[in-house]
Amino acid sequence: MVAQKQISLAAWIGLGTLALIWGGSFMANAVMLKEMSVYWIVASRVSLGALVLWIYVIARGYTLPRGARIWADLLIMGLFNNVVPFILIAWGQQHIASGLASILNAATAFFAIIIAAIVFSDERLTARKIAGVTLGFGGVVLVIGLSALKGFSLASIGQLAVLGAAVSYGLSATFARARLSGIRPEIAATGMLTCSSLVMIPLAYAISGAPNLALTSQTIMATLYLAILSTGIAYLLYYRILAAAGTGNTALVTLLVTPVAVALGALLLRESLAPQAYGGFALIALGMLVIDGRLLRIFAREDRA
Repeated sequence: MVAQKQISLAAWIGLGTLALIWGGSFMANAVMLKEMSVYWIVASRVSLGALVLWIYVIARGYTLPRGARIWADLLIMGLFNNVVPFILIAWGQQHIASGLASILNAATAFFAIIIAAIVFSDERLTARKIAGVTLGFGGVVLVIGLSALKGFSLASIGQLAVLGAAVSYGLSATFARARLSGIRPEIAATGMLTCSSLVMIPLAYAISGAPNLALTSQTIMATLYLAILSTGIAYLLYYRILAAAGTGNTALVTLLVTPVAVALGALLLRESLAPQAYGGFALIALGMLVIDGRLLRIFAREDRA
């Protein structure tokens, strides 16, 4: 039997770091939507992120691959991991509450685990994994508040857009492990964002015209955060975790992003946390412990003793 992918302590630390970084993405999107079109938000995010990584790659003396096949793979990855989901999430946030958007985005973990179980023999769909993800998703719903689900309707295009982004993320994570695991994380991230930029800049011009350059300092800061930290630097870490922990395990970061986003709102925007939010945090933590399995194995050994 093929050994199953596990999450090491280093991978858990990496997932926590990614959650801290990506937890501010919804807030940054909301700020930028006041002055920028959806398409220029995505174009600026991927192009500035690519610029940061190009500086890093050149400084380290890395050489990007030259084969047509690998660049075709990077283009596909850019479409499904950047272009499509970034557009769908930013567009969806114009039409639905951010709380519901966070819940739908957390569904990425479900899609990624199911797709990975179909494709990879070392990421089977176990009862423990299903139980852990279900607990985590329940915690996400509790953090945001059950009232957010009252507006859920498959007839809503905005909701379908964010749900579509979650499916796209699940597909891209599986594709990345299958096709890009043989190249350095820095090269994969740089190539992916470069291809995304080549698609998004002309698309943004065609749909939204020239970009608005008269931006407030708040929008500029949000843009730099989203592009440099939440895109360029975050993807360096993402590809390292993906290679070590597998597709489904890496997608668990989406369950951690929502409570981070809520906590950031409380700290930076002085938003109050509802009492059930703390219960949601505990439920997410329990789900992560179940998926990790270490604590369960300790209890099992003690029972046998």
